[in-house]
Amino acid sequence: MKCTICETFCPFSRATPLFPGPKYVGPQAERYRVGGASPDISIDYCSGCGICTQVCPQGVKVAEINSRARARLWEEQGIPLRNQLIARPSVLGRLGTPVAPFANWTLRNRLLRRVGERVLGIHRDAPLPRFAGRTFQRWARKHVSPAAERTVVYFHACGTNYYEPAVGRMTVEVLEHNGYHVVVPPQDCCGLPLQSNGNFPAARAYVRRLAARLAPYAREGCAIVSNSTSCGLMLKREAREILDVDDEDVRAMSEATFDLCEFLLLLHERGELRTDFRPLAMTVPYHAPCQQQGHGIGKPALDLLALIPELNAIELDADCCGIAGTYGLKKEKYEISMAVGERLFHQVREADPDVAACDSETCRWQIEHGSRVHAVHPVELLHRAYGLGAA
Repeated sequence: MKCTICETFCPFSRATPLFPGPKYVGPQAERYRVGGASPDISIDYCSGCGICTQVCPQGVKVAEINSRARARLWEEQGIPLRNQLIARPSVLGRLGTPVAPFANWTLRNRLLRRVGERVLGIHRDAPLPRFAGRTFQRWARKHVSPAAERTVVYFHACGTNYYEPAVGRMTVEVLEHNGYHVVVPPQDCCGLPLQSNGNFPAARAYVRRLAARLAPYAREGCAIVSNSTSCGLMLKREAREILDVDDEDVRAMSEATFDLCEFLLLLHERGELRTDFRPLAMTVPYHAPCQQQGHGIGKPALDLLALIPELNAIELDADCCGIAGTYGLKKEKYEISMAVGERLFHQVREADPDVAACDSETCRWQIEHGSRVHAVHPVELLHRAYGLGAA
């Protein structure tokens, strides 16, 4: 068709001349990669946000083509140490959690951050999360979920486990409040950061191990629910569409996986969601992150927040926060990331909110960094409105 709709919608090509656009570096440049190397490094400036795939009127998987091309580029050139490190959040989490106070101090120390920028290439101002000190898995092992007729499996992902265990606890309590017995299997990274950084072999190994853990529950008819919308999308389709991992375990896991807000809204549509919400007199701008929109489920968080009395949820129309997982952490991409997110940051500040809401953990950290407004997962607002306790 030779159209340029994906070019028009791409927030990153607007922010930097280093990225000439998703069509150019993907489908158009693919002719040069057949049997040969990538023509240039510009493919690495694709964030993988997926907006190009969402807007393509011909159904071309532009972002997926770009992701595979980036993997080939790094296979040819060798993946930098920095990209290897930041793409393994579960490894970093295991190292940082036992020494959380010291680790958090080093991450906030300006001198050490400058050293990190020079040695590792992680920008000194990039929004790095704080280690919680106690993992969500540690809480889950001690927690006894009440017996119920229905069972749901919870995939919490690395962000919840090592940095935001309170979000995991609130997710479990909201599901239990709605009559579910919640199972939290032992689990590791889904492989998404490795995929995004071009390390497909390692990403495939991670997703296969995770599928082996979750697939038995899926075969028993249990839904798998994830509060991390990006990692949930990895389970749903990216492992199959990008990594070409399509064995029986991955298919079973994929077909049973739901985003948390998607799952709760389906309950509401069936008349099964408890709506005993207390009023929350709050103004909350809501940003639907790129990966959430990639699910193709609309914006279920907005429908859920509309059920809470006195809550003023504002739908924001900015397309991207700019962080794109680990993209905005990198020295050479930080300024691009902030330029992409500025429109969103401005909209959040203009709303004069109590808090902002967003489904993705990395996007929440970026929103707080760029707007100086605290950002929460929508489940935290549901948890408060149910009267289940302070966050």
